[in-house]
Amino acid sequence: MSFTLPAEAAQWRDKARAFVMRELQPLEIEAEMNEGRIPDAKRKAHERWAIDTGLTIMDTPKALGGLALPILTQVAIVEQFGRVTNALGWCYGEAQSWMFEACNEDQLKRYILPITRGAVHLCYAITEENAGSDPAAMEATAERHGNTYVINAEKWHVTSFNHASHMVVQARIKGGDHNGAHCLFFCPIDAPGVAVKRSPLYTHTYDHHHPIVTFADVKVPLTDRIGAEGDGMGFTHAWFRRERLMIAARCCGAMARLIEEASEFAKTRVVSGEPIANYQMIQAMLADCVTDLHASRLMTYEAADAHDRGEDLKSLHARCSLAKLFASEAAFRVADRAVQIFGGRGYMRENVAERFLREVRVDRIWEGTSEIQRLIIAHSLLKRGLEGTVGCS
Repeated sequence: MSFTLPAEAAQWRDKARAFVMRELQPLEIEAEMNEGRIPDAKRKAHERWAIDTGLTIMDTPKALGGLALPILTQVAIVEQFGRVTNALGWCYGEAQSWMFEACNEDQLKRYILPITRGAVHLCYAITEENAGSDPAAMEATAERHGNTYVINAEKWHVTSFNHASHMVVQARIKGGDHNGAHCLFFCPIDAPGVAVKRSPLYTHTYDHHHPIVTFADVKVPLTDRIGAEGDGMGFTHAWFRRERLMIAARCCGAMARLIEEASEFAKTRVVSGEPIANYQMIQAMLADCVTDLHASRLMTYEAADAHDRGEDLKSLHARCSLAKLFASEAAFRVADRAVQIFGGRGYMRENVAERFLREVRVDRIWEGTSEIQRLIIAHSLLKRGLEGTVGCS
C-alpha cells in the first residue's frame, strides 16, 4: 500500500510546519540559554494559535465539537512539532479519544473539554521510584471512605507539573472487592497533602519540569475517579499507545530537521579546498540518516493508518511499540551522526544537533523503555504470530 499522505493530511502538515518554522524554531537558542523559558506572552500566543487552529480538538469526537481527525493526519501534524528543540512544541494540550471513553459526562464538562480551551492543563502522576516499566510494583494506594478516596503515594517524573492545573494519578485500590486493582483519578496539583519533594535537573533544557511529587492522605472525591475500580491499566494502555505513536512521530520530525541542517552545513563547510559533502564518509553518514528516517516514517505512518482502518487492538499495541522502538533509536543515531558532521560546532549548545542529541535520548526511556517495547513485540509475535503482530499477509 502507499503511504503518501492524503491531501487533507498534507495540508495540516504544511500548516503545522509553517508555524513551527516561523514561531518556534527562532526561539530555540533563547530557550536553551534561559533554562528552557521563553517570554510568557509568546508561550500564551502559541497556545492560542493551537486552540484557534484546532489542534487541541483534533482527537475530540465530532459529536462534542471536535475534529476527530484521522490518526494518520494527527501523526503528520505531531511530526512537525518534533522538528523543534527545548520542548517548544509542547505548546498545547489535547483531549485524547480514550478520555471520552473513560470519563463520564460530568468529568468531560469539568476536565476534558476545558483542556481544549486551555482552561485545564493535565499532567500524569504514574511512574514511581520502583514502578516504571513494571506497574505491578506500584505502591501508590487509594482507600475508599464513603464518597472519598484517600491517596498515599510518591510519584516520579511528573512531567509538566509546573505548568499543570490537575494531575491524572494512578494508584492501587486498598481494601474492598477490588483490592490491588489499578485505578485513575483526577487531582488538583494544589490539593491538600500534595507536595513537591524535589525537582531534579535533567539532561535536556526544558521549561517543563519533572518533579518527584508526594501524596499524603490526599482526599479525592468519588466523582473524580476515572471509570470503575480496576479500569486504570486499560486506560493507561490506551494512553501509552497514543504516546508511543506520537513519540515516534516527533522522532521523525527531529530526524528530518537534523538531516536538513547537517546536509546544508556539509555543502558549505570547506575542508582541503572542497565542501565536506563531497567526501564519501560524510555522504555515507547522510545516507544512513535518510534510511533511518524513511524506515521510521513508513513504520509510523503504517501504524497510524492501521488505527484508522480499525485493526485489532492488540496488533495496534504491538505496532505502536514497533514504531516507538525503531524511531527513537534511529533518531539518536541520526543526532549522533549530525554532531559528527558538524564537528566542533556540533558540540556547542547553540547547535541544533547538540540539543537533539540530548533531547531524543529520553525517547528510548519514557512511555516504556526500548527493552519493554521489545518484550511487547516478542510476546505479540509468540502469541499472535507475524500476521497478528504487523498485519502482513
